[in-house]
Amino acid sequence: MKQPTIIVVGIGPGNELDMTLAVREVLQQADVVIGYKYYFQFVTPYLRHGATCIDTGMKKEKDRAEQAFEAIHDGAMCVVVISSGDAGIYGMTPLLWEMKKDRGEDIQLMSLPGVSAFQKAASLLGAPIGHDFCVISMSDLMTPWQKIETRIVAAATADFVTAVYNPKSKGRYWQLYRLKELFLKHGRDPQTPVGYVRQAGREDQEVLTTTLQDFDPEDIDMFTVVIIGNSQSYLWNKQMITPRGYYRESADANAKNKGQGIMIESFRTIDAELSNGDIPLDHKWALLHAIHTTADFEMEDLLYTDQGAVATLHKELVTTGRVKHIVTDVTMAASGIRKGALSRLGITVHCYLNDPRVATMAEEKGITRTQAGIRLATEEYPDALYVFGNAPTALMELCDIIRKQGVLPAGIIAAPVGFVHVQESKHMIKPFTHIPKVIVEGRKGGSNLAATLVNAVLSLEDAELLRPGRDL
Repeated sequence: MKQPTIIVVGIGPGNELDMTLAVREVLQQADVVIGYKYYFQFVTPYLRHGATCIDTGMKKEKDRAEQAFEAIHDGAMCVVVISSGDAGIYGMTPLLWEMKKDRGEDIQLMSLPGVSAFQKAASLLGAPIGHDFCVISMSDLMTPWQKIETRIVAAATADFVTAVYNPKSKGRYWQLYRLKELFLKHGRDPQTPVGYVRQAGREDQEVLTTTLQDFDPEDIDMFTVVIIGNSQSYLWNKQMITPRGYYRESADANAKNKGQGIMIESFRTIDAELSNGDIPLDHKWALLHAIHTTADFEMEDLLYTDQGAVATLHKELVTTGRVKHIVTDVTMAASGIRKGALSRLGITVHCYLNDPRVATMAEEKGITRTQAGIRLATEEYPDALYVFGNAPTALMELCDIIRKQGVLPAGIIAAPVGFVHVQESKHMIKPFTHIPKVIVEGRKGGSNLAATLVNAVLSLEDAELLRPGRDL
């Protein structure tokens, strides 16, 4: 080298195969090598004969930086400071630059990148950091815990893939528990993949995957890197994958995946903002759909479900497939039910509003067309799921038919909207305790709301994963 130089190098996570050629070459040129004593076992084979080695214990970073400058002042031309992983990531490089500035040193300072521990861990886990990610250290030696916690919340809510450094030590046993708590509290799916690698690249390397819900901080030690996936991450064949978005069967599939991703994020936001999240899962699933459709958190007070009603209807329509027909009061309610789900399950939706028989019956009997439609429907599909999003008179007609004729629908979703007879129509169906019911109480409702409640019933199996929009 033409002038005295300090070179800070990242030696990788601890396997000689992960050390770059540039770092090996510099090590062979070094007059003085300074570093934490544990790391010298990885670099000794590459040092030239006669090189001076200065090793120190842990927490002596500042001393090592000062020794590097002093070595140059003592006549060394090439001083190499070693740091594990990449020296610029929680390593020695920032400290040496700060010291150079504060001391007013005119010594040339360079750095060579290395393979960081999270990169090595990611390669062993599969492809977990294929999209936007961040790295957070749990060490509060130089960063106040409250600042760390703020960063954890930001990472969780922003849906970053998150690598966790310094996850645990003898004195820091609870921080990783808190991180898990915050990720779950701020909307991260309990089924989010989590991978962790102990002693990455070394002889006693361990590679494991689990979910955020099942992740046990007791399995982690100070030599472990933890990687938490985002909302798109998944586990396949014990590998953790976060898609970047290149691979799509078609542009339509890409659009659907984007739509589903937005819906997932919306549901998690709603779930985090519920005033009472401690409610039965099937009711919550219907509630999340209702609020997502209306952006109205009053649905927490308005949405009524019989105990287990959503789960019961899901069983009848999906699990056993006993019910194959859905009847709606108006065409708009029918059009909002996901066609992909209907096709997948072999369910047919019927709306009699435009049936030629309806107009004739309505005129002859002096009733509304929706009332006439319900009369025809109960004759042809008495055990269907009946869905109301517009017409209270149609709901009242069904109540009358149930009482007088003993018709037994598979269930009733009642969300008529308006000011006349709307609330009364909803009160009228509550006494039918033998029929599972989902009701939007009060004046509010609508065809879009009725349809989304049907979609909630059809997709209840996705509630455990909080992944709505499969048939979007």
